[in-house]
Amino acid sequence: MSHPADIERLVAIRAIEDLKARYFRTLDTKDWAGYRAVFADDLLADFRDSTLERDEANLTHGADAYVAGLAPVLHNVVTVHHGHMSEITVHSATTASGVWAMEDKLWPGEGSVLPFRFMHGYGHYHETYVRQADGWRIQSIRLTRLRIDVA
Repeated sequence: MSHPADIERLVAIRAIEDLKARYFRTLDTKDWAGYRAVFADDLLADFRDSTLERDEANLTHGADAYVAGLAPVLHNVVTVHHGHMSEITVHSATTASGVWAMEDKLWPGEGSVLPFRFMHGYGHYHETYVRQADGWRIQSIRLTRLRIDVA
C-alpha cells in the first residue's frame, strides 16, 4: 500500500519533469514569456562552463536579466534541446534538486552573433527547484559540458 508521502513525492517529481519539458519547448520555440515563466524571480543561471572555454560573463542573477540577455543571442538561431534521464530529489514540500543529461544542437542563421555555423553539445543540467503558490519553478540552473562539436 502506498504511503501519502510517497505519492506526494511522485507528484512533485512529475510536476518538475513537466516544468523541464516546458523549459525545453519554450526555449526552442522562442516563446520568451513562457520560458521566463519556468523560473523563480531570483534565478541563478550559471552557464560559465557551457562553452568551449569558461566564460565568467555567463553567470546571471535574476530571471528577467537572464531571459533578456539570452533572447537576442538566440535570435535567428534554430535550437533543439533534449533532456534525458532525470535524477530528481525532493527535499521538502517546497524544495527539490535535480540533474538532467542533456543534448543540444544549434544552427545559427545569417547575421547571428554566434561564432560557429553548427554546434552539437552534450552535458548535464544541475538544478534546484522551488514550489511557489502557482507551482514549481527553476531556482538555479547550471550547465556543464562533456563535449561540444562545432563547425
